[in-house]
Amino acid sequence: LWYGVEWDNPERGKHDGSHEGVQYFTCRNPKGGSFVRPANVSFGVDFLTVVRQEYTIDREEVLSQEISISSRKLEWGKVKERSYENLPSVLLARSEVNGAGADGEIRETTPYVQWLDMCGTLLSCWEDVAAITQQLEHLEGLHLSNNRLRVPSEVSPLCRSFCSLRTLALNNCDLTWTQILECAPMWPQLEVLSLEENNITELRRPEGVLQSLKNLNVSSNPLEQNTVLSIAALPRFDDAAPGSQTDMFAALKTLRLEYNKITEWCVVNELGKLRSLVIFTCRGNRLLSSDGNPKTANQMLIAKLGKLKQLNNSQIVPDDRKGAECDYMKMFGLEWLEVGGGSEPSREFLIQHPRYPSLVQKYGVPDEGLLKKWVPLALKNQLLKITFVFPDHPDRKPIEKKLPNSMKVQKVKGLLNRLLKVPPSDLKLTYTTLKKMGIEYEIDIDLKTLSNYAIEDGDQVQVRWS
Repeated sequence: LWYGVEWDNPERGKHDGSHEGVQYFTCRNPKGGSFVRPANVSFGVDFLTVVRQEYTIDREEVLSQEISISSRKLEWGKVKERSYENLPSVLLARSEVNGAGADGEIRETTPYVQWLDMCGTLLSCWEDVAAITQQLEHLEGLHLSNNRLRVPSEVSPLCRSFCSLRTLALNNCDLTWTQILECAPMWPQLEVLSLEENNITELRRPEGVLQSLKNLNVSSNPLEQNTVLSIAALPRFDDAAPGSQTDMFAALKTLRLEYNKITEWCVVNELGKLRSLVIFTCRGNRLLSSDGNPKTANQMLIAKLGKLKQLNNSQIVPDDRKGAECDYMKMFGLEWLEVGGGSEPSREFLIQHPRYPSLVQKYGVPDEGLLKKWVPLALKNQLLKITFVFPDHPDRKPIEKKLPNSMKVQKVKGLLNRLLKVPPSDLKLTYTTLKKMGIEYEIDIDLKTLSNYAIEDGDQVQVRWS
């Protein structure tokens, strides 16, 4: 008797669930499966069993231990048994929790838990999670990262299980935005949602759900900027004209979009319509200024997002805002004048610079003698130094190249074809970034550019072929 296992980390697997021509089970990754003997498998234990394992104090064992400082033996004071009933938080990360256990026991044993960490457990579906949380009436924070939870076919029976929940972390759970929206009715009071390192490529409008959300973190996802712009995503706020505000996400104060694939400033213009956004992080994206200087790009972000108080974890003081906004006015002042800025700027200009009229009202008409000419980014500033490495061929030395960030993947493969004599169709490319070590991102669409994948100067591209 063998069990079939699909690993969360497919590199631990050996096959696709087949043996000698018989398909016993299927895997998402062709090398993600293993067969294991029953003796090597644990199916876990119930919630309270793990709580007692983690939180029980053995008085006799504690009192038998000797502790000394500078050769002086210390005596123990009174050691009390810990009361489960008064636990405000329960931390069970990387434990073998697999379910709730007997009905009602959690409510009787740990009734006042407000924060629960069950990251990386043996829970397999939301029904099992709900069976635990429905007995924790005071639960406000729930950490479920590094779990693989099957989406329920019907969420309405589970809604009462999360009615007090304010904070939810689902990092590295292999979830899509569609699955999040399917589950979202379960969390009617949710204010903080963290979705780092999932499988989120697009964001659709959250109709009737997530209306209380104040903090959204979708960092380190393969999120494409065109989905951020479209109404089928978060957000193209077509209910608001350039320079005005949207009724969508009225409570959202914090948005984290780090290490995605955002390169266009029009995305930031749309985010500027969020009426409550005060904290924004977007490191690891390819938002560039004309001079290629990250500090100039940060100034543009401050100028475009008028209510922002914190950018990339740094506070924005009044002098920083004034300097950024004045420099922004100088940078685009000539363009503003050319499109009739003194009377009524063109709609095209307002789409690109929605805050410019309000900045003119705030600081007055800019002096023409101080205005700068906005020029396209010089080619030399668009060149990326990329190191190609060959993990499956250690005898091959790394190859370093400087390539334009507008170069398409199919041309990169053509270059590698000339260097390696390997057909482009056989090449599989991934990349790692210095800012997010240990994570490998796929480069899987030939018509996209290096900038579309947010590849930065100094990044490493892994090249594999069969």
